Amino acid sequence: MRRVAGLTALICTAALTLTACSDSTAGGPPDSGGGPPVDPTASLEGVELTFWTAQNSVTAPEPVIEAFEAATGAEVSTEAIPDLYEQNVPTRLAGGDKPDLMFWQPSISTLPFIQPQQNLLPLDEEPWVEALGPTERSLGVVDGTRYAAIVTSPAMLGVYYNKDVFAEAGLDEADFPGSYEELLALGHTIADRTDAAPFYEVGGDRWPLQWQVQVQLTDLPDAWWEGLNRNEESWTDPVVVDAITRYQDDLLGAGLAQENYRTGTFTGQGEALWGGTAAMALNVTSFQSQLQAQYGSAEIDERIGWFPIANSEARGLYSPDQTNGVVAFRTGDEQRQNAARQFLAFWLGPHYPDYVDARDIPSIQPDVPTPDGLPQTALDQVAALPDAHGVFQARAIVAPELHVGLADMIHGERSPRDVAEFVQDQFTEIARAQGAAGF
Repeated sequence: MRRVAGLTALICTAALTLTACSDSTAGGPPDSGGGPPVDPTASLEGVELTFWTAQNSVTAPEPVIEAFEAATGAEVSTEAIPDLYEQNVPTRLAGGDKPDLMFWQPSISTLPFIQPQQNLLPLDEEPWVEALGPTERSLGVVDGTRYAAIVTSPAMLGVYYNKDVFAEAGLDEADFPGSYEELLALGHTIADRTDAAPFYEVGGDRWPLQWQVQVQLTDLPDAWWEGLNRNEESWTDPVVVDAITRYQDDLLGAGLAQENYRTGTFTGQGEALWGGTAAMALNVTSFQSQLQAQYGSAEIDERIGWFPIANSEARGLYSPDQTNGVVAFRTGDEQRQNAARQFLAFWLGPHYPDYVDARDIPSIQPDVPTPDGLPQTALDQVAALPDAHGVFQARAIVAPELHVGLADMIHGERSPRDVAEFVQDQFTEIARAQGAAGF
């Protein structure tokens, strides 16, 4: 029942895009430009702005909010929207509630859920756009118009590994794999030479299950993704089914994951890799954040390494999340709309070096250095970003719940073909509800 409820909620959320002419979130046609020039530190005495965040990101904007209030006299209040954020935000908007600013995933699969053409200020002409790195500049755009400011680097997908286990297996950087096939071969080498599980898989929390399959889809050309988004290609394509089958048979079935992979947790993955009972964890930057919350950079550098991997090359993948993008709403109050633009200009302008220092995160602006003292794993991810592939959340107009289908598969409830059909059915239904061309 949870699968059906989750799918229904996603479809209902997507269907909000069809009711823009009648629901209370809809306004007139979008503004054509960015408005008057922005002075990031101009006085805003008496102006009050609201900022929506997810429950797990409520502290993320605090450094810039405090500095902006001190510099301008404005007041910015934050509100944490209950989980699931991506479902509850569109529901609040449909009910007529609307913030001035909000964290939102700046991908083509998620931005449409909040009706950007109707609800959001276009940001193409803002002064900070050209300061972004090339990958970040590609995010936050729908149908050629920018609707999101990119404030943090998208998550990177790659392999975290325990250096002691690798050393025990006689492995070093020269043995890093150059393809997914070589990654599996590396897993067998570790299994033969150590007592550690080659991989720790997270069946209990489910969402990280998708990454082993995502890596295998990186050879699909842009034309395939474009065809998928026009309903000319399908998730049931043999290349997708084969990737799911390979995960089931050649990794899980071959004993390359820990024994409790069906119930493994994200927290457990960190503990296992740190403790050396697992050699590798394929995950995104959330895993990096988990490590940095518990250990210092020197400790991490001593014990944990990272390398990129794709299907046929040593190349990482980037994955946008909701803390990467900030959107500004068309509230009908011109003073607040200009203040929201000023907030973004302050964040990505004079305050940005202080922001990355305060958060101890990589910089997304080539002219602003990344803070000193980050673990080498984080620096390696920064270096891999410019050449990274996008995960399917950044390439498909709908981000289907592949991880849900895979969780069913590892419990024997679906075959690989069934998983692909589940994903395709969900993709089609939501794309249809969004009114996507071809569906």
